[in-house]
Amino acid sequence: MPIKTSTSMSGFVCSAPRLTRSEDGQPRLFMKVGQQHFQREPDGSFTQQESTYHDLVIFRKTAERAAAQFQKGDRFVAEGYIHTSTVTNEDGETREQEEFVARRIGHDAAVTDYTVNRNGRSNGLEVPAVQQGPTNTVAATSHTIGAATAAVGM
Repeated sequence: MPIKTSTSMSGFVCSAPRLTRSEDGQPRLFMKVGQQHFQREPDGSFTQQESTYHDLVIFRKTAERAAAQFQKGDRFVAEGYIHTSTVTNEDGETREQEEFVARRIGHDAAVTDYTVNRNGRSNGLEVPAVQQGPTNTVAATSHTIGAATAAVGM
């Protein structure tokens, strides 16, 4: 079976996350997010370019969990898709608007210190045993992941 992949984005939270309800009553989290951009130079170094800013939304239970865990300034990695819509302003001009709809989101381990708590998992999912080949090794330990000492991930 092939590896399942989807669209992802990483960045930083620019606004305080706002948890509201959608028209049908589902939890909806909105955050303004930013992305830093870098250009690789011929000597191998990187030059920071202008950051871009985007809308990110999350729905249902993931929205409630993310609202409790994220705040302005946090770095994240999200999986989801881009939703494009046409909006009209008060002058009658239309424009395309994009938002990233995150199905999954977590803190960026490359630049965030955090502790993993594996006790009391509430999702009821059992982690299947991993079939190991002759050169594969799997180790599961609970530990704190330190911030990366390298430059911002690119």
